Amino acid sequence: MEEPPKPTTEASRLTGVVIPIETNKRPVTSIQIENSPDARPQSGLLQAGVVYEAIAEGGITRFNASFLEAQPDYIGPIRSVRPYYAELAAPFDPIFVHAGGSAAGIAKIGELGLKDFDHGANGGAFQRVSDRYAPHNLYSSTAAIDAGAAARGYTSSEVKSFLRKEEKKGLPPTASTINLTISSALYNVTYTYDPTNNVYLRTMGGRPHTDQRSGQQLAPKVVVAMVTPFSQSGIYSVYQTVGSGAVFIFQDGQVQQGTWERASAKEQFVFKDAAGQPIGLNPGQSWLTLVKNPGQVAFTP
Repeated sequence: MEEPPKPTTEASRLTGVVIPIETNKRPVTSIQIENSPDARPQSGLLQAGVVYEAIAEGGITRFNASFLEAQPDYIGPIRSVRPYYAELAAPFDPIFVHAGGSAAGIAKIGELGLKDFDHGANGGAFQRVSDRYAPHNLYSSTAAIDAGAAARGYTSSEVKSFLRKEEKKGLPPTASTINLTISSALYNVTYTYDPTNNVYLRTMGGRPHTDQRSGQQLAPKVVVAMVTPFSQSGIYSVYQTVGSGAVFIFQDGQVQQGTWERASAKEQFVFKDAAGQPIGLNPGQSWLTLVKNPGQVAFTP
């Protein structure tokens, strides 16, 4: 009797999308990407599996974008790390790509044992482009990062994944429009539900948030707003990413309100509904924004 053929695909450890098993063995790469007006439009965010959005300082948001199966050849502008970005990405056990950082941010990478890939020590994997001015012009590619990371022995990741679920298209929307008042008009975000593709089209600062090369609008499958204790230390933001707080999860045109929790920065976030049951996320890109209070989250059917 012949053995059945072995499966060749499985769910991505990062996104939940079905991908080749061999591809799923790649390490996760988490990259700090800038979001000042001089950095827009960015490259790479369109293909990211998970994006975290938080305020770096002065109300200016910054992204940490994680990749596994997607391997873009142009990513940036790449900027510096703060401690909470390292904490947010830590469950993916990633190669952590950044260009310097605050003293606390650099220390946090070491404290968490992340695979540090700083521009300063790995300059050959980065390029300064001529159509932007410094410091908004530092870019890289998956191939360049892979080569530099492999030379350092960074070839795998022990990923702690989000809980996933199946998509449920066609439900009457309870959240067709989402408004996140993150800091100021330049950084506030609106998402508009696209029922045909079951995604949320992202607008930032009153304009469609697009990819530089393709012009395509960013459109995550899942939008998460996490209410996270926030304070400041000098000019720097301080976010508490361990513990628990309120969460709003938007997917399939629906909103679920519940709580996020995790016991340490190395554990993955667990989302629970009002009854304490776990909430799974749709496969595909998930975009998670840290907000200071529930009043910064508004949505309409």
